[in-house]
Amino acid sequence: MAGGGVVAPSGRRQDYPGGLTPFVLMACLVASSGGLIFGYDIGISGGVTSMDPFLRGFFPSVYQKQLQAEAGGGGSQYCKFDSQLLTLFTSSLYVAALASSLMAASVTRAFGRKWSMFAGGITFLVGCVFNGAAVNVAMLILGRVLLGVGVGFANQSVPVYLSEMAPARMRGMLNNGFQLMITLGVFFANLINYGTDRITGGWGWRLSLGLAAVPAAIITVGSLFLPDTPNSLLERGQPEEARRMLRRVRGVDDADVSAEYDDLVAAGEASRAVSHPWRDILRRKHRPQLVMAVAIPLFQQLTGINVIMFYAPVLFKTLGFGGGASLMSAVITGLVNLVSTLVSVFTVDRVGRRALLLEGGAQMLAGQLAVGALIGAKFGWSGVATIPTGYAVAVVVVMCAYVAGFAWSWGPLAWLVPSEVMPLEIRPAGQSITVAVNMLMTFGVAQAFLPLLCRLKFVLFFAFAAFVVVMTLFVAFFLPETKGVPIEDMAAVWKAHWYWKRFVDDDGEGADGQGGDIEMGFAGDAKN
Repeated sequence: MAGGGVVAPSGRRQDYPGGLTPFVLMACLVASSGGLIFGYDIGISGGVTSMDPFLRGFFPSVYQKQLQAEAGGGGSQYCKFDSQLLTLFTSSLYVAALASSLMAASVTRAFGRKWSMFAGGITFLVGCVFNGAAVNVAMLILGRVLLGVGVGFANQSVPVYLSEMAPARMRGMLNNGFQLMITLGVFFANLINYGTDRITGGWGWRLSLGLAAVPAAIITVGSLFLPDTPNSLLERGQPEEARRMLRRVRGVDDADVSAEYDDLVAAGEASRAVSHPWRDILRRKHRPQLVMAVAIPLFQQLTGINVIMFYAPVLFKTLGFGGGASLMSAVITGLVNLVSTLVSVFTVDRVGRRALLLEGGAQMLAGQLAVGALIGAKFGWSGVATIPTGYAVAVVVVMCAYVAGFAWSWGPLAWLVPSEVMPLEIRPAGQSITVAVNMLMTFGVAQAFLPLLCRLKFVLFFAFAAFVVVMTLFVAFFLPETKGVPIEDMAAVWKAHWYWKRFVDDDGEGADGQGGDIEMGFAGDAKN
């Protein structure tokens, strides 16, 4: 059956004593704040690039094309923001995040998850200074690169931290806190853009960019007070401290953590024995995890969501909305994004990952088709038209439906699933691959969207719809359900899946015969 079953190696689902303690809840809230810097940047960049004073000062050619299109001088609405330099301002962050996420894997493994978060917050703070004080494009781009380094470190370490701290039956909810913080960042950024656009004197864009220092300060200072995860402590050779931390995060006595601790020790020993995690992740027995680390973030960006989120004001302005109206429309989609993410937070551990992804895929498909049809019917191939109020409302409504479908499915789950399916010894490397692919695809989509919109017109939205079909079929056939499965027992998920089981034989060894699976669940069975 597509998706496979979910059973522990022993034939039953493993569960450990303990629940959600206030200590774990606070630690996960602080760690999740790393998503604020990513979300704030997604929301702020599109709004700033739609502000006339910013365009006049840094991208005058774009500003002139915009004036020509708005004056009815023959310019196409599809093409008035087509500038590779302008898109480089937005997308340069993601190239830097890609490179830094790969470096962050070594930092996370050697020094722990919290210090990767700290490094990300500090670098992001420096980038805020450069952007807020920028006097030329070079200074803007340098600031964006520094912001990207911060995002790369935070996105690599935070999902791993959350998956390791959370009890298995609440892992989805707590890990989705990262995406919730991203959506909060987007929403607050949209509100700030709406306000700063009204500041007289034309310097509101500086305030928008500079206020990114607030979420950066939260994760920087907060990370100093975070505890290390038991997994990380064991990985770094501190077994007694790891056992003490496990008792604290589970809120139970020493005897009650023995089973979980023994499984963690087995995985920790195996992790220390792996001196080359980047090479080990390429082994046949880790093929399912590697595929998920690449495919899931790749598909997430091919939904077209970041086109909507960080180009929302530009896109709405392209569709004929006024400056203030375009920013308000972005605020509305940001609010829908936030509320819908809360739906995922409270349902993911009940209905499961697959159900949300499949439903979200169907809803996003309908949304992309509707947006393409509405834009095509009004603008056609010429791109010259005005949108009446009722038609504009319809565009916003269908975009909100699309955003809602993404926000309770591919938004949070594209971070959750890769972080929870990796065995400990390749977890930092696997998460780095996830972040790197995400950033590479985000860069590619961001850099290509405005030129493609100019050339493909409304058909571009149908292209994104086709990608949504492919990724939904991928989920239906190749993504197993991981709801409620401890990460210590995740090997059983692949063993029970109709397709992926061919990569792990009955003894837990890779099908290439290169040694046993070092997942904790199998180690626990061996002891028994």
